[in-house]
Amino acid sequence: MKLPSTMVVLERGWLSSNNIVFLGKDRTAVVDTGYATHAEQTLELVNHALNGRALDAIYNTHLHSDHCGGNKILQDNHNKVRTFVPVAELEKVQSWKQAELTFNMCGQYCARFTAEDVMHPGDKIRLGDLDWVAHSAPGHDPSSVVLYCEKEGILISADALWERGFGVIFPEIDGRAGFEETRATLDMIGELDVRVVIPGHGKPFTDVKKSLNIAHSRIDFLEMEPVRNAENAVKVLLKFLLLDRQEIKLSELPKLLHGIPLVTAANKFYLHYGLIHLAHWAVNQLRRSGAAEVKGNFLYNVD
Repeated sequence: MKLPSTMVVLERGWLSSNNIVFLGKDRTAVVDTGYATHAEQTLELVNHALNGRALDAIYNTHLHSDHCGGNKILQDNHNKVRTFVPVAELEKVQSWKQAELTFNMCGQYCARFTAEDVMHPGDKIRLGDLDWVAHSAPGHDPSSVVLYCEKEGILISADALWERGFGVIFPEIDGRAGFEETRATLDMIGELDVRVVIPGHGKPFTDVKKSLNIAHSRIDFLEMEPVRNAENAVKVLLKFLLLDRQEIKLSELPKLLHGIPLVTAANKFYLHYGLIHLAHWAVNQLRRSGAAEVKGNFLYNVD
């Protein structure tokens, strides 16, 4: 697929979101910055793409740790960079409200960063000498935005649309709405004239209609039995831990899972397992999908 010469897509693994670097004539920017564990790698990759230029702006589609975990290191190394977050998140970042930011809720880490600017739905943003529009995209995260360039037919979809689905609908785990919002976001994307989707995870893709059909089928599947979304959340959060650590001692797993508030909520409201049973169930789910393996007393990551 052909992308404008003023943008570079850095496809990362599942621990870190993809990063999109823009090389405009008068301004550089990056959309999303990966996870904290990969911060040094993010800095190296972004600097390589910048080819000696300074970074002028960071845009975060949403504030999950795998999309903003590189903010701090980029800010430290590009002291004039300005950081843009969805409008509903600015005050949380400026006050660093741990109870309202999602990092602790997911059992993850994000180095404290600063933000000066916001994105409102409908804002027009100049990136890579192209005009982009921010669209509200709730579902996976209530404050998430996606970025659309009408001229090129490119959508930066974050976790609102992947080639074969979308991110976990986390709001539904702790009693907030998410299913209807996810469906509305998919409908909104379907109304855009999209040629290429650059997702938050995975390679860019062009068969947008097929991916939207898959996503609509998945939201129907999850909404029919909400426990499925809760099960998926537990598996995803454990897999994230495993991607970060690469191995976890089995005897430590019940305590680790109990320390993740969203896992605790999913278990309390939907799964109703004892801690040891929950850990055993989650391990078996990852093993069956080929995402992990057990050797001796340890659970190991399988890429």
